[in-house]
Amino acid sequence: MLTDWSVNTPPSSPPQEGFSGLIERVTFHSEETGFAVLRVKVKGHRELVTVVGALASVNAGEWITAQGNWVQDKEHGLQFKATFLKCSPPTSREGIEKYLASGLIKGIGPVYAKKLVEKFGEEIFTVIDHYSVKLEEVDGIGPGRRQKIKAAWVEQKAVRDIMIFLHSHGVSTSRAVRIYKAYGDKAIETVRANPYTLA
Repeated sequence: MLTDWSVNTPPSSPPQEGFSGLIERVTFHSEETGFAVLRVKVKGHRELVTVVGALASVNAGEWITAQGNWVQDKEHGLQFKATFLKCSPPTSREGIEKYLASGLIKGIGPVYAKKLVEKFGEEIFTVIDHYSVKLEEVDGIGPGRRQKIKAAWVEQKAVRDIMIFLHSHGVSTSRAVRIYKAYGDKAIETVRANPYTLA
């Protein structure tokens, strides 16, 4: 007598795929849960790819690395459902301008993003980090705006450092977002001091 074993065997999940690309647009991002819907330019795809997943913060112009699976959503069509997402600052002039223009850094909008990239090129992040007084060389940026830009930049860097730390300790993106929301800037020292607080 033949037995059909497939009835009792749970279906195995498909192997995960991965890719990297430039975030063209953030369609949706929830501050509370980190859930995001992104439109990403990916090499080998003519159209923008829709990526859904969780991130503490995300902006157009950032470079994203994603792992997960393709799913066919009844309402929204083909999307990449990511179980792991990691953003990094852009390196191309186009990406840097889009990133700065996204509203991520208070004091910089599309007009100043263009001026800053024209003046400093790919070195703009180093300038903000270490030589922010040079920002005042750009027409329209005075001491007040420069300080606002520097403060917003430092805050964004802290969020990114926390996410990188948690990822390096095997924490999934969605859990890392919850940890960041719970502990904020103290997330790294809290986890280092007592990893059991995550339970």
